[in-house]
Amino acid sequence: MPAAFKMKWSKHSLLLLLLGGTLAALALSGWRPYDRATWLLEVAPVLIALPVLIVTRRSYPLTTLLYVLIFLHALVLILGGAYTYARVPLGAWVQQAFDLSRNPYDKLGHFMQGFVPAIIAREILIRGDYARGRRMVAFLCVCIALAISATYELVEWWAALALGQGAEEFLGTQGDPWDTQSDMFCAGLGAVFALISLSAVHDRQLAALSR
Repeated sequence: MPAAFKMKWSKHSLLLLLLGGTLAALALSGWRPYDRATWLLEVAPVLIALPVLIVTRRSYPLTTLLYVLIFLHALVLILGGAYTYARVPLGAWVQQAFDLSRNPYDKLGHFMQGFVPAIIAREILIRGDYARGRRMVAFLCVCIALAISATYELVEWWAALALGQGAEEFLGTQGDPWDTQSDMFCAGLGAVFALISLSAVHDRQLAALSR
């Protein structure tokens, strides 16, 4: 069996596994979430992205790295939707272990909100030849990640205006007046960390994808 065919089949199997894992996680989290409206708001990005990824799998296949990162980000969103970010047990354990004043799980969510979009932006920019030079690509990736984070904060604001007190679980501010600023800082930090830690691996997979 040719090596290229084996590699293609291996990636296909992985994508099926990731799809199955995402659907299973969605089903479990949506069975009896803490708050149904909050669950829907939190997992909305997954519900939007999943069909897009399925439809574009052949016309615009992504690197394996990016598919895995999107899956991990989806799990973070799904778990947050099931419990609401202020009540996720993992965050509560970290809060207790480090004697923090609040459940930090939402900060992980915003870190991933920068980490994964930065690699998505990097893949699109490089494959489309929209920017040249590693520094320019990195700069634009961070800018895009921060723009996405800012847009999400605006969505949270609009939700607060529309839902009133009902938006408290979705916002997850936990009484922090600087929650918006710290959320965007975590997203920026995630974007920078992703570019530093994954660019080399990403470059190799992009090169293999173009063959």
